[in-house]
Amino acid sequence: MTLTQFAASSFGLLTPPSPSPLPSPLPRLKATRWAISILKPFPRRKAFMGTLKSCGGESADLDKRKADALQYIQEALPNCLTETDLHHTVPGIGRKIRGKVRDIYEAKDHLILVTTDRLSAFDRVLASVPYKGEVLNQTSVWWFDNTKHITSNAFVSAPDPNVTIAKKCKVFPVEFVVRGYLTGSTSTSLWTVYSKGVRSYCGNVLPEGMSKNERLTCNILTPTTKSADHDIPISGVEIVKEGLMSDDEFSEVAGKALSLFAYGQEVALEHGLLLVDTKYEFGKDADGSILLLDEVHTPDSSRYWIAATYEEHHRQGLEPENIDKEFMRLWFKNICNPYEDEILPDAPAELVSELAWRIPFMTGFQGMLQKLFVSCN
Repeated sequence: MTLTQFAASSFGLLTPPSPSPLPSPLPRLKATRWAISILKPFPRRKAFMGTLKSCGGESADLDKRKADALQYIQEALPNCLTETDLHHTVPGIGRKIRGKVRDIYEAKDHLILVTTDRLSAFDRVLASVPYKGEVLNQTSVWWFDNTKHITSNAFVSAPDPNVTIAKKCKVFPVEFVVRGYLTGSTSTSLWTVYSKGVRSYCGNVLPEGMSKNERLTCNILTPTTKSADHDIPISGVEIVKEGLMSDDEFSEVAGKALSLFAYGQEVALEHGLLLVDTKYEFGKDADGSILLLDEVHTPDSSRYWIAATYEEHHRQGLEPENIDKEFMRLWFKNICNPYEDEILPDAPAELVSELAWRIPFMTGFQGMLQKLFVSCN
């Protein structure tokens, strides 16, 4: 289902009184809510979010809430926000850039980022997950607001649960991946390369004798180049040598990324979670300031484990209890080659529904979720 199907009834407030281009669509966008409330039955959305706001306490209560939530999720499966066409329906909005998860539109000095429900892994889209987009977008909104003491960011406003308006920046062509544990299943994950005998990775020396999911002695930065096909690991020295960033730019961004991750780990642990790894993007605005972009500590960009059971599971050689999308990655890896197969099987509806239930809890911050989703209703 696309936003084009709803243009006639939904974008009237966005249409200017004359056919001339808008000087900027931002004032109208700020005043208009125009995505999830249209694409997903609003009473059901509100009911689904209601199952999340006070989960906890007795396991029977949580089981009941999960059963209710799964019902709303299954009803929403056909109505995921998978594609948007604002460049065709909203005058004054520029070209569309389709990312793996976000649809990005130019609006003079700003960008309009629509976080869809698309699920990405292995450098491709695997499925669409109900409510995923708004959870990701609102999670980033919270982190942008709560990490200003570490770095400035490009966030301007969020006129809709799925939408962020941001300053237009010159993006560094590097993703800053920060890791605290030896884990992962993708081709660029730390455990994958370590298990193949690699001991020097992205400028980091890894000691012998480590086991899967073991905590690193310190958090490390493992950057990758941004590519349409496959992300390529790269060291800081290579980034500067290839002219992707200056030495000063890389040093500043590396420091910000490590500080953001350390703070994220601290906040996550306060809520019973381990922030295992994540990625950040940065860019420079018109005055040359370096800003944090895109998303922060979301279920898509981050891996979270349950803190209380990590040590015992690791001692027993068991996988950590996780609330991220790793189980979906493993399902695809077990039945196909997600990197090389041209056509992938459809993800089972029960797995998609389970992921939709887990995604809000990947953030782990119930107070944050309550504040965000109450404000959206």
